[in-house]
Amino acid sequence: MPELSRRRALTAAAALTAAAGAQPALAPSARAAHGSPAGFDEVYKGRRIQGRPAAGGHHHHGSGYAVFVDGVELHVMRNADGSWISVVSHYDPVPTPRAAARAAVDELQGVPLLPFPAN
Repeated sequence: MPELSRRRALTAAAALTAAAGAQPALAPSARAAHGSPAGFDEVYKGRRIQGRPAAGGHHHHGSGYAVFVDGVELHVMRNADGSWISVVSHYDPVPTPRAAARAAVDELQGVPLLPFPAN
């Protein structure tokens, strides 16, 4: 059996510390990926935004959630960390589909949302 050197002991301690610290950080993301957010229907800055769990459609990213701005579907996707993005604000992740809809309304600045072509 190899002799335990100081370097090996420190490496093992660092690996155990990193593994112990990573587990709690991963747990909320894993839980978030399984739950579906509650539906919403509200008027935000004069635009009607709605969201609900999706029963089907072209949700090829597996979000299972449909968001609409003035009746037009806003394509949303859930990231691995539980955050959400939309086709309008793709580089600005937000915590919920409602926040994605609000961010899209902010970004659109009154311009109508055009339907996203499904392949």
